[in-house]
Amino acid sequence: MKEKAIANHIVNWLGDYCTTTGLDGFIVGISGGVDSALTSTLCAMTEKKVILVSMPIRQTEAEYSRAKNHIDNLESRFPNIQSFDIDLTSTFSDFEAKMPFDLEAQQLSMANARARLRMTTLYALGQANNCLVAGTGNKVEDFGIGFFTKYGDGGVDISPIADLTKTEVWALAKEVGVINEIVVAKPTDGLWADGRSDEDHLGASYPELEWAMEFDGVEEDLSEREQVILSIYRKLNKASKHKMEPIPVCLIPEDIKA
Repeated sequence: MKEKAIANHIVNWLGDYCTTTGLDGFIVGISGGVDSALTSTLCAMTEKKVILVSMPIRQTEAEYSRAKNHIDNLESRFPNIQSFDIDLTSTFSDFEAKMPFDLEAQQLSMANARARLRMTTLYALGQANNCLVAGTGNKVEDFGIGFFTKYGDGGVDISPIADLTKTEVWALAKEVGVINEIVVAKPTDGLWADGRSDEDHLGASYPELEWAMEFDGVEEDLSEREQVILSIYRKLNKASKHKMEPIPVCLIPEDIKA
């Protein structure tokens, strides 16, 4: 079965990389979504130390409950798991109170600030425990539409599932025993007060975006919906180039330096 072979490949890659770095294991932020659930399970399968961290910031009860249930499930299955539940709501509220702008008008800015606060937390814990921060982004998010926060959930040491589409993530999650309530839950980034799903936010589903990412046909032959999806994908891809490409460096000509 290909899912089993893929899982074994990622687990071996994770274990080898960790050994090469001389670090002890991995730390993963757990959101209640399938990407972080799969990533943390694969890390656990390496038998290295794995730290799972739930970091609610005004989370919906459903998201928080799924994260907790996943952590409980992994702790029951693997002896190498340690977990922390760190409520960052009050910390985020203090940060919000210092911002010199209209919070309502800058909701995206503050949503991204949530992700960056979580990244800071993971790196503090990771360094304290000699662990690598494992990213949870999939292929469509990381290389297609840039659906991640720069220096937030995009700030990681390694990306174990970044070569998997969301469809492949779902299949692999089932293979490695991720609890069903997470596998069937609507994907969400957990950064918005209204609990919107990724599809609500993006305007297209992950299978649709996967199709657009691979599209190499004649646009005139597309249905109206397919044209809309392709337009959404291209718009998101263009707007997110700054996240997905190396940081621009101003190179100084040698004759100026001399």
